[in-house]
Amino acid sequence: MLTSLSNPKIKFVRSLSRRRARTEAQQFVIEGVRLIEEAVGAGLVPALVLYAARVLENVRGRALIERLQSSAGETIEVSDAIMRALTSTETPQGILAVVPFVQLPAPAHADLLLILDAVRDPGNLGAILRSARAAGVDWVLLAPGTVDAYNDKAVRAAMGAHFVVPIHAKSWAEIETLTQNFPRRYVADPAGELEYTRADWRQPVALIIGGEAEGAHDPAKKIATARVRIPMRGNAESLNAAMAATVLLFEAARGKATNTPDE
Repeated sequence: MLTSLSNPKIKFVRSLSRRRARTEAQQFVIEGVRLIEEAVGAGLVPALVLYAARVLENVRGRALIERLQSSAGETIEVSDAIMRALTSTETPQGILAVVPFVQLPAPAHADLLLILDAVRDPGNLGAILRSARAAGVDWVLLAPGTVDAYNDKAVRAAMGAHFVVPIHAKSWAEIETLTQNFPRRYVADPAGELEYTRADWRQPVALIIGGEAEGAHDPAKKIATARVRIPMRGNAESLNAAMAATVLLFEAARGKATNTPDE
């Protein structure tokens, strides 16, 4: 059992809270039985698994540890104090894994493309990715200024979306090229001219969600064919990026499922 914060393996795991260290190692940390199960199910092989003894008290947790002991690089028990020091959740489940960056290829055909423009809050990014997975987004592009997709808060909030949806960071020049064949390129804008329920979501659509404070930037507006808005009642403030993205993505999914535009 590892009990010291000065152990090299513990130091390495702690270092992965920094973006630079993650990029250099091409690895990130995931926490919890469910998320690790999803990662393994998606074909990722953990390089290192750390767990506290209490995980073994749960049938599901014990089965996961036994599976990892025969497949992961290293599976090591640590003290509860070490586990608390390594996790940023208030009630850690007692297990974490270091896994490689996910290398999902770009889809051959994308019917629903999501572009995130300077979404800086990792919790919002993770929530958007979770909604993107649930709404059937084919591809997510992270424009400059967007927080790292492997930030620990983003990974937790995404609830496994990283293992299912291709997520790629791109420059605006690359995004402009990649979206040329999308007949509909909508940017979310509270002052948009097109109400979101009247938008045509049937054809391949690229949806751009701007950041929390400034909204979409000029490069996003440049490639957009229309600005879509979510009507607000009672002088309410506009929705935050995650909530707006969720509303628009599920409307896109509904429009594609019915394949008929609203009249």
